[in-house]
Amino acid sequence: MTSSNRLSLSRPLAETETPVVEVVATTRREEARSAMAVVAALRDRGVPVRDIAVVVRDLDAYEPPFFRAAVQYGMAPVFWTQLYVTRTRPYALVESVCDALDAEELDSDTLLRPLEHRWAPVEATTDEWPVEPAALDRVRRALPGGSRTLEEWTEALEASDADPRVLTFADWLGTAPDPSPETVRSVLSDVVEGYAEHGLPVTKEADSPALLDTETDARAVVRVRTLVRQLRHKFDDRLDEGAVERSWGDVAELANVIATQRPGRREHSNARALDVLEANDVWALDVPFVVAVGLTADDWHRVTDSMVPPEFQETVLRGDGDVGKLAPRPSWVNGRDRDQFLDTLGAAGEAVIVTRHTQTVDGNEVYPSPFLDRIDARRINESDRQRLVSEERELPPEIRRLLPPQAEVSDGE
Repeated sequence: MTSSNRLSLSRPLAETETPVVEVVATTRREEARSAMAVVAALRDRGVPVRDIAVVVRDLDAYEPPFFRAAVQYGMAPVFWTQLYVTRTRPYALVESVCDALDAEELDSDTLLRPLEHRWAPVEATTDEWPVEPAALDRVRRALPGGSRTLEEWTEALEASDADPRVLTFADWLGTAPDPSPETVRSVLSDVVEGYAEHGLPVTKEADSPALLDTETDARAVVRVRTLVRQLRHKFDDRLDEGAVERSWGDVAELANVIATQRPGRREHSNARALDVLEANDVWALDVPFVVAVGLTADDWHRVTDSMVPPEFQETVLRGDGDVGKLAPRPSWVNGRDRDQFLDTLGAAGEAVIVTRHTQTVDGNEVYPSPFLDRIDARRINESDRQRLVSEERELPPEIRRLLPPQAEVSDGE
């Protein structure tokens, strides 16, 4: 391997015409606050929130401080993390309904689980749905143990003077048709729409002002609606292939197969909120302003565990002199981090604001990303950063001069 075809962090980054400004804070929490202060100050000066995106290498460490800072500045951040639909209540409702429909004999948990997940008749016009958890607990205590047929459970419910809404659900189970491609869609679509009409408002009522749980629940409803449409066609195909039987149990298994296939992009239903994305989602992004957070050596690039010192790794990667005879380990090459950083720079049409912190919570030093050595970034001083995070939210001159003319006029009015 010659030095000309080795991948190396020392290789110059492609030049970008987009101006870059660097904001440095002491701790990660102060860095997150500074990043959100930049967004708030841009918004206050006429830049629409939809024209700003916050990008981070890994959301796990930044989501809590981002959320606190965003609320402080009156913003609702939307974190573009993967929606695991199988972990959501709308999906759990569909799955539990299939389980109840599939069972020849079912225990009380299987019978009541759809109601726990807020099943409601799609034609319901009152606010009596869904059944409250306390009411379900009373029904559960009144019912006998063991497994029974649906008819036997209906008799037990009538004998126990149970909540009439539970009887309504049992009657619905009893009249549900056998599964076919057409009935799978009609039955499960009614289940999803009943949740959207009656279950989703319960989530919203109990949610925080930022409505993060409501956002997730609404995204899940959209995903499960799509899942049900796909399920009809997949079930039809699998029946033709002889790969499944006409059972609600096979419908549930097929739904799980579809649901665990991750989509190629993130769903997002709140266009007015601030987008906070991970770096691997930036490749198709095109916005005027990007705030790239966490430009430290720990995140951009990721240091791999190795007994070989990073300095020697870099020397081997460069391949100068006799060292060129040595073969670098593939894990030393951080091409993915490099590409994502270039995508982040390229996503901004007007400016990129990069931020980083210099200390851990224990006071240990955090080094800057080596990528910062390859770009021409104007660093704001600490006094300007302090004014930025103050109540005045004064934009540093390095950022203010990058605003489009209409935003500058708005700032002066």
